[in-house]
Amino acid sequence: MNLLWLQSGGCGGCTLSLLGAEAPGLFETLGGAGIRVLWHPSLSEASGGEVLDLLARVETGEVALDLLCIEGALLRGPNGTGAFHRFAGTRTPMIDWVRRLAARAHYCLAIGTCAAFGGVTAGGSNPTDACGLQFEGTYRGGLLGTDYRSGAGLPVINVAGCPTHPDWVTETLMAIALEGLTTQDLDAYARPRMYADQLVHHGCPRNEFYEYKASARTPSDLGCLMEHLGCLGTQAHADCNTRLWNGSGSCTRGGYACINCTSPEFEEPGHAFAETPSLAGIPIGLPTDMPKAWFVALSSLAKAATPERLRKNAVSDHVAVPPTIRPTKLR
Repeated sequence: MNLLWLQSGGCGGCTLSLLGAEAPGLFETLGGAGIRVLWHPSLSEASGGEVLDLLARVETGEVALDLLCIEGALLRGPNGTGAFHRFAGTRTPMIDWVRRLAARAHYCLAIGTCAAFGGVTAGGSNPTDACGLQFEGTYRGGLLGTDYRSGAGLPVINVAGCPTHPDWVTETLMAIALEGLTTQDLDAYARPRMYADQLVHHGCPRNEFYEYKASARTPSDLGCLMEHLGCLGTQAHADCNTRLWNGSGSCTRGGYACINCTSPEFEEPGHAFAETPSLAGIPIGLPTDMPKAWFVALSSLAKAATPERLRKNAVSDHVAVPPTIRPTKLR
């Protein structure tokens, strides 16, 4: 299968993340799945006229385009002209290239939250009129419009994340190459369910603190980051704590609150990322699927039952109280 990768309004972080694919590496993985990279702006040698010639042959159908990957938000400004971002070496706005090539693609993939929903690039007053390929925040539409379907009959596949995990990209591409994807493999925001059906909360090493609502107060504390430090891991759709980054890490394992970067409009939560808005001491953003009354009741019971070990360790930057050693044999 032929893969073409274009970069638009973003930081390039998703490509940098992709290069971290390991066991096997990126090119071994793609090669093993029978995927041939036609061109990538950061990884390919071809440039200038060679690339323009390639794009022309793709556009005419001379070269098949099986996989079109777009990284970065699409910049429609000013006034819908797309002139803020013209493809280097041409006078043609990138959004026009994307529209024309997407019409040829058998599968179209948004790589990262910027390409999927607009992301950080669309934050604030959004002077570049940035949007995602088929979403603008939580609203369907984006650059290609609600009705867009690739040659395979699918909407844009949103491999969201800021940056996206390298495995989310390679496993999606491999799934397409080996078996194809259907709409049943995508969630409501067209994210691949193989990672979006999980929550960051799953596998979080702070879960024991969460269970007893033993909460951290400062970023270096060991306790749960949800109640005071803005962590959205109980609501964020991703498998970051079961599919670790670089083989060993995640945001919460590193002491940082999950900011829900796989979701549309994560960039503007309405409060500081490291703060949890609350009302009468109850976090406004409750865990997914948990009614408020349940949370209040369970939270009260959990706090009343919090072991002294967890209470002290939650507000310490090291294990202040180790677990008690007890015999476990039946007697």
